[in-house]
Amino acid sequence: MSVSGDYTLFINGKYVVSNQYGDFPHYKVYDEIDITDHLKKGENTLCILGWYFGKSGMRYLTPSPMLIFELEIDGETVLYSGKHTLSRKSKAYQSGFARKISAQFGYSFLYDATKEDDWATDFEPSREIENKYNFTKRPTKKLVLGDLVKGEITKTDSSYIIDLGREIVGLPTFSIISEKAQKINVAYGEILENGHVKRIIGERDFSFDYIAKAGKNEFTSYMLRFACRYIEITPDEPINIEFAGIIPQFYPVKEKEVQLEKELDQKIYDICINTLKLCMMEHYVDCPWREQCLYAFDSRNQMLSGYSAFEDSNLDYARANLLLMSKDKRKDGLLSICFPSGEDLTIPSFSLYFILAVQEYMEKSGDNTLGEEVFEKIETILTVFKNQMENGLACRFEGFGYWNFYDWSHLGYIRRGQGKKEPDFLLNVIFVIGLDAYGKICEILGKANSFAGLSSEIKERLNKDYFNAQTGTYFIQDKTEKPTELANALAVFAGVATGDVADTICEKLASGKLETCSLSMKVFKYDALIKTNKEKYKDNILDEIRKTYKVMLDAGSTTVWETIEGAVAFENAGSLCHGWSAVPVHYYQLLK
Repeated sequence: MSVSGDYTLFINGKYVVSNQYGDFPHYKVYDEIDITDHLKKGENTLCILGWYFGKSGMRYLTPSPMLIFELEIDGETVLYSGKHTLSRKSKAYQSGFARKISAQFGYSFLYDATKEDDWATDFEPSREIENKYNFTKRPTKKLVLGDLVKGEITKTDSSYIIDLGREIVGLPTFSIISEKAQKINVAYGEILENGHVKRIIGERDFSFDYIAKAGKNEFTSYMLRFACRYIEITPDEPINIEFAGIIPQFYPVKEKEVQLEKELDQKIYDICINTLKLCMMEHYVDCPWREQCLYAFDSRNQMLSGYSAFEDSNLDYARANLLLMSKDKRKDGLLSICFPSGEDLTIPSFSLYFILAVQEYMEKSGDNTLGEEVFEKIETILTVFKNQMENGLACRFEGFGYWNFYDWSHLGYIRRGQGKKEPDFLLNVIFVIGLDAYGKICEILGKANSFAGLSSEIKERLNKDYFNAQTGTYFIQDKTEKPTELANALAVFAGVATGDVADTICEKLASGKLETCSLSMKVFKYDALIKTNKEKYKDNILDEIRKTYKVMLDAGSTTVWETIEGAVAFENAGSLCHGWSAVPVHYYQLLK
């Protein structure tokens, strides 16, 4: 089975499975599902609920509605979709309900339990579409469901707060009794503010609407996942809640057994592992609460951590994610901001981190086939950057479709569409990283390097134009700016800074004298220190991890945050469960 959008499969009125793999029209993925145990002798009813989003967004691409399936018994097709398949719009779900949870996440829904009816009424033959697809079997495992977690219920003046006790990702579910038909809002969040879930944050609305029928209402959302600690149910009139909670939904992985000497280290390691698992769905997601998007840089951090955290290093999952990214067909040749995405937006530097992630995967796995599959895409990306060069350096990208972002720290980003076509240190040092990763991929595959010598030329130019001999550090744009961890760590990591210069920079990185980078970019600070002198800086790295992540533990968090500011970041939209911050897993293993 494969759909455009999302799906839930029911057999004989009971839930079987849900969730389409994120894909593209030219890379259409199908699920293969064994339904044997769900069948009974005699007549069986198979129903599929499809959710077509109507408009593409940052985390999905839905060019036209489509549902296709076939049923096989002992290798013989006995049932398949076509114009004879009976279909209709759902009566309970309000078609066209276009409330967005967030710009990244996409749409919420409205479910009207008063319009539930006999499943067999008002169906008509379907319309066949002319689109032709080349289907690919799902490259990752299906998510599995855990045991229902019922929250502790507290009544306020106007609502009911359900506390799950920890951050959970999964399917929201409840059983309530209402004396009459009424509208209910179901909101979710990671924290409470003034005793309530922070449902509205700017233009975001973390909720769905449910119209209860008179009497008992039992409901589970099988397609819209919640990631939260708290749920808030707000009815027009009082109700009786028998239970409300989350059915955990997670990707099946097996953790490596790791026992660290220090209790604090173990606690940090454990909340990082928990975060990694909560940020694995059909593909990696950056934060399950606010976005549920696959980003090239975020997932690179998650892959590094996963290689250390899980048995078999989670290689099949990492490969599938990298392959999915490579299927993106943005017109300018760069990778879109997320995958799949219908948003005309890219972060140019993230396309270069994709090349680094491919190289690291190949070296970790010994699997050269991925490099062969994505090689043309890599060369296309590097060609785009080469064509962006003026006077020996790559320039920032102009236009509203380009976000020149490097980090959430000081001087780390320029707002979307405000980039001027001029060079800066960060873009070019990341370009060097991409070129060098490509060179290693060429060596592994025995291919000619189409960009031979370019990395060395850019390194020379960066040392000439962006090195401040007075401070012994590199600057991003302005020689008078305060030196940053990010620029200087990348300089060492990329081999722009070598010898005594690298030693001096690492002394400054270790002493905390440079403008700090955010949690996601600490990987380059730590790698720069390890590259220069692992034994010398080992304790410095571990001590900084302990100091930083203890802040989260002291706050009672069971997951690691997007930035150290926590929930108040980004105008109170900071994520408290973010995969890119789980990198201590990698360094605890590397430095033991």
